[in-house]
Amino acid sequence: MKTRVKELRTAAGLTQQQLANKVHVSARTIISIEKGQYSPSLMLAYRIAELFGTSVEDLCCLRENRELEDRKYEDLP
Repeated sequence: MKTRVKELRTAAGLTQQQLANKVHVSARTIISIEKGQYSPSLMLAYRIAELFGTSVEDLCCLRENRELEDRKYEDLP
């Protein structure tokens, strides 16, 4: 899943480790989220969004991700 975590983290001047510490996860979790290899839990997404003063919907690009997912199902019977 695409997120804005890296964009918001770098704009805030935080390292991956600093962000991880603030939201109580490992740096590896932040790295995986930023690479799109891991989708954060709702609570983790909420913590990150709250830290950056944005919504979970914006942080997780929910509209864009939903549209991408919907396209996968358009051709199914």
